[in-house]
Amino acid sequence: MEKVTQVYPLDGYKLKMQFNTGETRIFDAQPYLQKGVFQQLQDEKRFRQAYVALDTVCWPGGLDIAPETLYDRSTPEQ
Repeated sequence: MEKVTQVYPLDGYKLKMQFNTGETRIFDAQPYLQKGVFQQLQDEKRFRQAYVALDTVCWPGGLDIAPETLYDRSTPEQ
């Protein structure tokens, strides 16, 4: 299973992530910001507080997205 090892928040609510596979991928979080608890991340300051824990991307307040989702719905960095 793919695991996130590093995360870098980018402009436009995107995440640049390094995976244990050696790949660097870009995830567009914008479609998630209208749903449930993820609405909290519409605050860009809060979105930029992303960090890696338990092999995935997390935010303060117990928010996280499954690493499989991050991998499957991201694109390779160009």
